[in-house]
Amino acid sequence: MADEKKMTLDKFEEAYEDVKRVTLETKLIYSDYWSNCTGNKVYLKPENLQRTGAYKVRGAYYKITTLSDEERKKGLITASAGNHAQGVAYAAKCYGVKATIVMPTSTPLIKVNRTKALGAEVVLHGNVYDEAYEKALELSQEYGYTMVHPFDDLDVATGQGTIAMEIIKELPTVDYILVPIGGGGLATGVSTLAKLLNPKIKVIGVEPAGANCMQESIRAGHVVALPSVNTIADGTAVKKPGEKIFPYLSENIDDIITVPDEDLVVSFLDMVENHKMVVENSGLLSVAALKQLDCKDKKIACVLSGGNMDIITMSSVVQQGLIMRDRIFTVSVLLPDKPGELSRVAGVIAGVNGNVIKLEHNQFVSINRNAAVELRITLEAFGSEHKEQIIEALNTEGYKPRIVRTNI
Repeated sequence: MADEKKMTLDKFEEAYEDVKRVTLETKLIYSDYWSNCTGNKVYLKPENLQRTGAYKVRGAYYKITTLSDEERKKGLITASAGNHAQGVAYAAKCYGVKATIVMPTSTPLIKVNRTKALGAEVVLHGNVYDEAYEKALELSQEYGYTMVHPFDDLDVATGQGTIAMEIIKELPTVDYILVPIGGGGLATGVSTLAKLLNPKIKVIGVEPAGANCMQESIRAGHVVALPSVNTIADGTAVKKPGEKIFPYLSENIDDIITVPDEDLVVSFLDMVENHKMVVENSGLLSVAALKQLDCKDKKIACVLSGGNMDIITMSSVVQQGLIMRDRIFTVSVLLPDKPGELSRVAGVIAGVNGNVIKLEHNQFVSINRNAAVELRITLEAFGSEHKEQIIEALNTEGYKPRIVRTNI
């Protein structure tokens, strides 16, 4: 039985044919922007445009095709806070079977409603994924449901690996494939198939710096659990990678890069501005890692694993990205409390094409109002160089601007 479960080329080819029935064609997009930034030829694999907004439908659907009629009739169960939930719900709907999804109570309402809209029964339990998974196991044993694990399942990982088949068919001379890692199912499938097809292809896994469970596991030589995780990349915020898939991934992955959250924030801005695409933080790991790759003139495929981001998170990330790129900043200046001073400051800023977003005028910063009325000016600039020009213009006019925290 163990041999039947191995990740073989035959199984990948079978999965490739199966998942085509339920997936959209996500053709590679050549990125002028990231190619110019890195000196390589960078291609994006836009799984954010996939059905349900992520690659997860691949593994979920292939897993269901491998089940017996009896296993399917029992109903499916899984635990997920988002993409896998929708993938299983969609795949179950295609087969006309029941799906129960256990989601943490903190799951955004839009994800809960989308999962329900696909016909699944949603059970809200626990504060984090691990607690939801324990509840899913409990329900599985109680009602006999068939478990579809989000990542620690060789069939699920084989389904995710179909992404590598598509990349290599479209770009046979690809040198590097960069792939996000959470629990490791996607990276296992992609790296295993890539090495079967062409051992020269380098597959690089990318994790958030605050959730690098796979990097720590590979260093230790066995699966280890992190005491905690802390990252804005919620789709890859996993404490412990999969046990079953670990031997495959540790053998086939060439390296693991970790990315700090601030790099994901500016990558979101770059993606929206240059490619007009919404990619969630976990999906941006692959492009955020590009600057850490030490290579030139290589063909690199970056897997954008998903695009399911709620509007409030999106708004926050855009604002933070603009601040980090010096496109928005705030200065504090002290000026005498007399008519015309505000107009004079505005004139200085206008003279160097600065755009005022917000003004805060505080007359009570000092007892001596003639010497010190504080004006906080939040400005829009074209970038760091323009920001420095604005500050220099204010300095030249004697305002002594001081950079302060921006609150939009």
